[in-house]
Amino acid sequence: MDKILAAIDSALPSSLERLFSFLRIPSISAQPAHAADCRRAAEWSRDTLTEMGFAARLSETKGHPGVIAQNFSAGPEAPHVLFYGHYDVQPADPLELWHSDPFDPQLVEGPRGKRIVARGAVDDKGQVISFMEAVRAHLAVNGRLPVRLTILLEGEEENGSPSLAELLTNERDNLRADFVLVADTNMWNFETPAITASLRGLAAIDVRLHGPSRDLHSGLFGGIALNPIFALTHIIGQMKDDQGRITIPGFYDGITPVSREQEAAWAGLGFDAGAFLGDVGLHHPAGEQDQIPLVQLWARPTAELNGIYGGYQGDGSKTVIPAHATAKLTFRLVAGQNPVKILDAFERFVIERLPPDARAEFTRGGAAPGYGLAPDAPFLRAAQAALLAEFGKDAALVGSGASIPVVEAFKTILGLDTLLAGFGLDDDCIHSPNEKFELACFHRGTRAHARLLSAFARA
Repeated sequence: MDKILAAIDSALPSSLERLFSFLRIPSISAQPAHAADCRRAAEWSRDTLTEMGFAARLSETKGHPGVIAQNFSAGPEAPHVLFYGHYDVQPADPLELWHSDPFDPQLVEGPRGKRIVARGAVDDKGQVISFMEAVRAHLAVNGRLPVRLTILLEGEEENGSPSLAELLTNERDNLRADFVLVADTNMWNFETPAITASLRGLAAIDVRLHGPSRDLHSGLFGGIALNPIFALTHIIGQMKDDQGRITIPGFYDGITPVSREQEAAWAGLGFDAGAFLGDVGLHHPAGEQDQIPLVQLWARPTAELNGIYGGYQGDGSKTVIPAHATAKLTFRLVAGQNPVKILDAFERFVIERLPPDARAEFTRGGAAPGYGLAPDAPFLRAAQAALLAEFGKDAALVGSGASIPVVEAFKTILGLDTLLAGFGLDDDCIHSPNEKFELACFHRGTRAHARLLSAFARA
């Protein structure tokens, strides 16, 4: 390992040259004008991995191609790791806010030393190259890898991954592995690595409450006719109690409470809920009052009213009782909850509370379950040891309140668990002008990836 790390250190200038070459390709998947650039980025990735000794090829889809590369030099008995990243990037707009050309990467001074500035610097080209450079060092020192390795690079992640299911289905036999490693996330802070061990799922639904057959004059019908807006808001208002708990029957079924050990670990991260909320003009956590803020944010389900409308929406007054009212809701779900059952329960909750003459119509949106890694998963334990060795401190085992669709796809289509361990920072301006990747994070991320590969072989 000392020789591998020394190889990474000495090759840092060459690693940056390769990264900058990759960053110069404006592979914006959302814009049809850049379709050729996306293919060029895929071909660049394929050719680079081929030069490194991988069997690499493009995997065509209805959209942009995927890149599949494999190196099984570790032998048939070695663990098999599937690494996922993406070569596409977000649009660079608004261009006038960039301090330099977004596709002319720069190495500039910052508060933490030098930083790489370009679109895709950290999301996700920089993290992909960081992993590939760790692989390159293993091959340079030992002539082979410690694990069987498959690399999958997607070309549409920044555009909603419309062809990912097709790609995974087409390549299912070639992507069989022990688990997936994703480097498209952040560290806890500049000094502390992080492993994202849980994600919340999502279930979306619209409810339209119908009342009178048409909008009514509120003077002629007010006081005697059902008002759908009042009826709908009255029902929605019963979904939470004064302690922040969701009152839909069966909503919490199947959930495993956060362990005391995990809660204590999260409490020790120094998260300042007041400062976090203060950035958006708030001050007080509004979730379940018997849960600490990070548990509210990462490990408890939510019911959110995303929009509500009905009746007259223009300027001034129009004295009507509307014919209907609509609410748009999403539920963030945790491991153990069934999205379909949650939506069924919500529909029953509404129907059971409908006043006379009211009728409810439901339109369901997307639904994906929450995800959680087993705390005793061997590859998770191996990753913790590798990151401790590189950073000199334990990795923060964090959750994410959001959903990452690719993780759900790996589980659903390939049956694989995913380890998320990236090296970005919260202030990297992902999706914004002047996106950057701290040089120290790129370098230490490469060293950490090298340790991870060896640790996985021993797991």
